[in-house]
Amino acid sequence: LLQAATDFANYPGSHSDDSATDFLNRFPLPLIINALQTQFDVPGLETTLVVCLERLFKTKFGASLIPQYMQFVQVGLQSDSQAVRSLACKTVTSLLENAHLIKIYPLLLDCLINGNEEVAAGAIDAIKKLASFSEGLDIIFPIIASQCSSLGRVRVLALVVKLFSVSTSAASAICSLNLLKLLEAEIRSTDDTLVTLSVFELLYELAEVEHGTEFLSKTSLFQLLSSIISDDSKDSILRSRAMMISGRLLSKAKSVISSIDGRLSNKDEFETALESLGQIGLTIRGAKLLLSPAARHAIDAAFDRQGHGRQLAALHALGNISGETRSELDAEAEENLLRLLYETASRSSKLTPSGLFLSVLQQDSEIRIAGYRMISGLVSRPWCLMEICSRQEIINIVTDETTKIGMEARYNCCVRINKSLTQSSRVSADPAFAGIAAKLQEAVGLGPYLHHREAQPIVMTADRF
Repeated sequence: LLQAATDFANYPGSHSDDSATDFLNRFPLPLIINALQTQFDVPGLETTLVVCLERLFKTKFGASLIPQYMQFVQVGLQSDSQAVRSLACKTVTSLLENAHLIKIYPLLLDCLINGNEEVAAGAIDAIKKLASFSEGLDIIFPIIASQCSSLGRVRVLALVVKLFSVSTSAASAICSLNLLKLLEAEIRSTDDTLVTLSVFELLYELAEVEHGTEFLSKTSLFQLLSSIISDDSKDSILRSRAMMISGRLLSKAKSVISSIDGRLSNKDEFETALESLGQIGLTIRGAKLLLSPAARHAIDAAFDRQGHGRQLAALHALGNISGETRSELDAEAEENLLRLLYETASRSSKLTPSGLFLSVLQQDSEIRIAGYRMISGLVSRPWCLMEICSRQEIINIVTDETTKIGMEARYNCCVRINKSLTQSSRVSADPAFAGIAAKLQEAVGLGPYLHHREAQPIVMTADRF
């Protein structure tokens, strides 16, 4: 049995129903289950049989046998062996009907709270499948988290988040039972910073769900995050994570943006705040909120050489806000962006945005790459295209990056400038820019690495002998 199970477990590729049938004809399931429960003294047998059964139950034929052996599954869910408990959880997810799932739900919940990481993950997958049945939702809720350890509470909250993603009906059930209040309660608690940080990550996952924002907007989570960001008495790492998660996920909340804006006065958190503003600026709606007025900090810092880290974060934030990865903004936001950039330039020694852009591109490769992203986002605007084309030095740098790590960013920037130039009849028709247009087209045609080709081995036939 051990040898045959080893061969079956290590077989490359997927098993067919025929191979599963052949194996079970030689070694019936009762025999395998009995060996798993009794032959503890055979080295490697448990691990091999667990993998073997896992692969068997992934076949349609194997899955069809599971309902006949639900007693084994129930025993397996309560086993002292974590490997067997994990197998039982995975076996449950292969069930083709939900009646048996409903019966063993309490055992799955115990595996979630008290099993190891692999067992808990398997339990969550099984309960998620149960939640996909309308009858399953009726028995899953409510879930009591207050009686668990801190690890158990986090796992229960992870289950809530996973179930939330199953469907809008599951999300609605979770909200109607106030289960999101469990998240709020853990975030409000200051007893365990690690638990709070874990819950922050779950909140991030929750808001990534397609229908997540619709339900989140009805809770007090936005206000709670805003209060954490504004509270000087909170642990700095909590404020930083709250800013980052807010920036990534909560771009609709003006109160959050205002709170992040307030943290920009703290030099230790300035870079984190800039990064979070950049995450907000990834969306059109977020960028529109930022451009009146919080983006001024990102624009000011993007051209301030007093701090490398903060300038780098600001340049990437400005690239996001200006649309390096998305379409343009509405008229009001565009006007604010133009005004903020020209105001920043007028207060500097460079006087014009083109002077600011050039000063960025003349710095080290890390700053220069961030500058390429920023220009890629801005250059679709006619005013910015004119600023770029008015400085031959900018075109020279953009068309001939020599640092390998920056070549792809340089090329993407070059493509964006060339595209904007081609689409702008006003600029492309100007004879003064004919040379620039030709240089850009040539650079685009050469590709990301220009004439810098990788070395290729050349082996002549005679050299091989």
